[in-house]
Amino acid sequence: MTHDHDLELRPTAAQTEAALNPPAGRNGGDLVVETLAGLGATTVFGLPGQHALGMFDALRRSDLRYVGLRVENNAGFAADAYGRITGEAAPLLLSTGPGALTSLAALQEAAAASAPVLALSSQIPTAGLGGGRHGYLHELPDQAASFRGVVKSVHTVRTQSQIPSAIAAAWKSALSAPHGPVWVEIPQDVLLAETHLPVVTALDATPDELLPRPELTAVAADLLSRAERPAIVAGGGVVRADASGKLRALAEKLNAPVVTTFGGKGAFPWEHPLSLQSWLEDRYTTDFLEDADVLLVVGSGLGELSSNYHTFKPRGRVVQIEADLGKLESNHPALGIHADARLALQALLETVTERPDPSAPERARELLAKVRGRIDAQGLTLEQQVLASVRRALPADALSFWDMTILAYWAWSAFDAKAPNAMHSAQGAGGLGYGFPAALGAAAADPTRPVLAVSGDGGALYSIAELATARQYDLNVTWLIVDDGGYGILREYMTDAFGQATATELARPDYASLAESFGVPGVRTSPESLEADLAKALTTPGPCVVVLPAVLRMFAPTHLG
Repeated sequence: MTHDHDLELRPTAAQTEAALNPPAGRNGGDLVVETLAGLGATTVFGLPGQHALGMFDALRRSDLRYVGLRVENNAGFAADAYGRITGEAAPLLLSTGPGALTSLAALQEAAAASAPVLALSSQIPTAGLGGGRHGYLHELPDQAASFRGVVKSVHTVRTQSQIPSAIAAAWKSALSAPHGPVWVEIPQDVLLAETHLPVVTALDATPDELLPRPELTAVAADLLSRAERPAIVAGGGVVRADASGKLRALAEKLNAPVVTTFGGKGAFPWEHPLSLQSWLEDRYTTDFLEDADVLLVVGSGLGELSSNYHTFKPRGRVVQIEADLGKLESNHPALGIHADARLALQALLETVTERPDPSAPERARELLAKVRGRIDAQGLTLEQQVLASVRRALPADALSFWDMTILAYWAWSAFDAKAPNAMHSAQGAGGLGYGFPAALGAAAADPTRPVLAVSGDGGALYSIAELATARQYDLNVTWLIVDDGGYGILREYMTDAFGQATATELARPDYASLAESFGVPGVRTSPESLEADLAKALTTPGPCVVVLPAVLRMFAPTHLG
């Protein structure tokens, strides 16, 4: 008896011929790029290095597009953004030791934000492995140990026949909910050695679906259907799972107001009658969520920023849907549902009872009015003017990437992302230098849309070398640099805490002239001309830098007693 899967496993005549007579001149690096192409990759990021040259040599024999950045950490940020925008695992090619370690901060951000990044690193030759301190260039006693606490999974390769399976397993891990970065390392000699293995074909690394347990969604649906004051917190897991439509349908069926976390920007329409927008760093919002008798938290761990710096103390029942098992009930007791947000929301949609509540939109409006009154009383007109100018200049379908800077902190709470998966920042891990290289990765992913990067001058200096990358690949990224002469938010924190700031002031270049030296147009603007200058830059093909000299302030915190 012949089964269908037996027929699928039987090679065709053409496949047999290709397997028996593989092309000459291939090495272990070819197995890497063939595996990536077979899994569906089209673009890779990275930097070459001595031990990794086998992979890079193989690129020229493949159809993969290579985008090379100037610093490994920036290459990691670019791959992170590519993964966020496409939903694909973004390959990141790295060399051993210093090159690999330089990517750690970017991989931490990818892990915190659940961005699928497939980091492929070389290793010292096989003879030197095992921690014996043989003195090889770039040698570490245990390179993988540096990554185990950061990435989702680590995959080691020691022979050429292991390469396809190890990369496929890593690919599956990166794209299984929750998405995240993974690590594969391959010794230099394995990459360089000639291979007689057939060309890699017929790979299957389909990620497993993370289904909710039906007894849990049944209880959650009952709680929500009988709630008097339900509310919803929508986090980045909603965006990653492409579940915004299901979130809106559920909120409307329950008449439950929705607030989005900073990582979940765009998951719910900003101007919807049930929208609480993103004012999580506001005591009025905290009070509103505490007053909910049933709070549905979807795709968020209710961490520091999402809980108004852990001042949020729910009084009602919490239902938490989270794909990252470690985040279930990590901050608050809850009915924890370990599941992909899209699948869990679909299960709730099918089982909740419609809940009429004409007062819900009015309660949402009252909350936003109180928030607006608090902000307006602080005299922060410049900050609101600058943010509004950016929003008006940015096309509705454009992507934006924000570094850790005061304008970004405003944007977390006050900026309308216009669409799911359109606004991203480094608030997951909180490292500097994310905005511009991430925007380059997004532009490589989707060249049809303009992309905005926003940095302060401190963060800009982390990634200034990538102006060369932007020019080399002619990527459509407009970089807004808010130049306040230092680490502005740290200056503010230290002044508030100690009466004066230390180590926050920076000597900095003329950013517009510096951009011009890379062949990138540079424009110096003002708050009054920002909208026009930014709009023009965003409609001009290729990269552009817009510099805004301005000292911005944060709105007053509400979590300090």
